[in-house]
Amino acid sequence: MHTRRIPLLAALGAALSAALIVSPAAANAKEAPGQDKPGHYSFAVIGDVPYGADQVGAFPSMIDRINAEPGIELAFHVGDIKTGSSPCTDEYNASIRAQFDRFDTPLVYTPGDNEWTDCHRPAAGGYDPLERLTAVRAAFFATPGQTLGADPIRVDSQADLGIPENVSLRRQGVAFAALHVVGSNNGLAPWTGLTTPQPAQLAEEQARMDAVIALVRDTFSDARRRNDRAVVLFQQADMFDPTVAPKPSNTSAFTRLVQVIVDESGSFGGEVYLIDGDSHRYHVDQPVAAGSSWLDYYGVVGAADNLTRITVDGEQQNVDFLKVTVNRPGAEHVLSWERINYDS
Repeated sequence: MHTRRIPLLAALGAALSAALIVSPAAANAKEAPGQDKPGHYSFAVIGDVPYGADQVGAFPSMIDRINAEPGIELAFHVGDIKTGSSPCTDEYNASIRAQFDRFDTPLVYTPGDNEWTDCHRPAAGGYDPLERLTAVRAAFFATPGQTLGADPIRVDSQADLGIPENVSLRRQGVAFAALHVVGSNNGLAPWTGLTTPQPAQLAEEQARMDAVIALVRDTFSDARRRNDRAVVLFQQADMFDPTVAPKPSNTSAFTRLVQVIVDESGSFGGEVYLIDGDSHRYHVDQPVAAGSSWLDYYGVVGAADNLTRITVDGEQQNVDFLKVTVNRPGAEHVLSWERINYDS
């Protein structure tokens, strides 16, 4: 069973919630003998935080709580470091960077739409989103190939493609990749006062998605060559949001990525996990398993029954972080996880 320290939030219905909901099948780390021996480690995942003044004020204590959790060796932030209606200033980015560097463990951060894509909104300052993307890269990825946190480690990055935030790493038979894929239709939502994406907007999205797809393919290729047990992908965008009825204007940019993930997962012999944020409510499902309505929605060929998607709590629901444990060989599943309240 997934263990947890807070009650599960009620699941929200939506037009495509027929995607297969995973039963609590990920093994508890204690179910197999010897899971407390070397090779058994955990990582923390947060996203869509801090949102608003109260969470900004509480963010240091949230980090302190994650730092205090036994067994955490890595941390991941899956994007959205602010609300979509707060100013996208350099000063704010610097303040969050300072907090990120308080993590005792290496921290991998992949940007969300709120910190650059949506900065055209008047309430966010009316910025040029592409200029704000440059600012995000300057604030958080000035040293390509290195994580954030007080004890950074080296990672492989796509800095040579101008996308240093796309990174990958491997630890004890598990391949990790952080993908810069965001809401607002991956950055193609029209900017304020416009009705269609602009040429520069389209070019940026295509280049970034090309790089993401290359990273996904490379990660799976390396995982197959090394006989890894699992591939874990992180991104901000919830491409299978169960809380709203999907529309092409919000999802069209994701189609080719979904197909690539299905192709690569379906031909991988291990387990695959996609961990995202964006929709703000904890959710676990198998959105590209055979029979899922998402396959028809995206027009995907094939299916991938070995992929489990996990959405972390965020925004007002951000009262907890996700502690994910990489179990030793012999456990029923490679990963198990629990939601841990910051007040626990």
